[in-house]
Amino acid sequence: MRRADLAELNAFAAVARHRSFTRAASELGLGLPTVSQTIRGLEEKLGVRLFNRTTRSVALTEAGARLLADIQPVLQRLDEALERVNSFRDKPMGSIRLVVSRPFATRVVAPLLQPFLAEYPEIQLELQLDDARTDIVRGGFDAGIRAGHQVERDMTMLRITDPYRMLAVAAPGYLGKHPRPATPRDLQQHNCIQARAPWDGALLPWVFVRDDQRIEVNVAGNLTVNDAEIWLSCVLDGMGVGYLPEPMVSGHIARGELVALFTDWSGERSGVFLYHTSRHHPPAPLQALIDFIEQRRQQTNLWVA
Repeated sequence: MRRADLAELNAFAAVARHRSFTRAASELGLGLPTVSQTIRGLEEKLGVRLFNRTTRSVALTEAGARLLADIQPVLQRLDEALERVNSFRDKPMGSIRLVVSRPFATRVVAPLLQPFLAEYPEIQLELQLDDARTDIVRGGFDAGIRAGHQVERDMTMLRITDPYRMLAVAAPGYLGKHPRPATPRDLQQHNCIQARAPWDGALLPWVFVRDDQRIEVNVAGNLTVNDAEIWLSCVLDGMGVGYLPEPMVSGHIARGELVALFTDWSGERSGVFLYHTSRHHPPAPLQALIDFIEQRRQQTNLWVA
């Protein structure tokens, strides 16, 4: 039996983790035919089938499951050994795969990309927008960025933005045609643009807090979206009342393009965080990104309105 090489074992581990040749190819930066051929070659070397494949699913065989259990600790130790060597470099090199919740991609993450990659030219950064609360381990990502209340508790978290409020807002054109609501409950008499959570399709609740009072308003309207930027655009067009993060609307409020309604009532959010698995020593490229974000956050507000 010929010995399997490291590239073949990495490809096997990626397919096993994703249960998908397509997603494994994406993680590895290879073409789908290359990954399929690599796995076929590995199976021929070992003389056993590692996966049961159908047109709709990929599952480990008993032999595949045993191989995965045996090589995972070895591959992890190899990665850690390479990372320890990487730490001796003046500038770390390597790749970072980052999954980002869509509402924060343009306004929080995008402004960081150019200065970060200019400072660390030997790091390759892959950014994937995904609102579905993807498991970063199964997805093969090094880290993710999303609202703090959506992050699993077993993750290590780095704060990127301060806590923020959710505000009910409307365009002056809309308010010129409808009586301005004085309290959150008045929104039941208005055309409210609603949003569905991309991860489960549920309508996002409109919750307002003032001191020790909490109100959840059952709003209604003739438009529902599932993207924060479209939500904002429709509110700016005067199509109805929206319920949006204050950092997204503050500039529009200052310019008179939007009006904040009953600002003494608002929803509260914990802020935006980078999160990764709880390991003692993150890979050098990821640690460079963490350090970069911490330094930037001390200097400026990282949320671009």
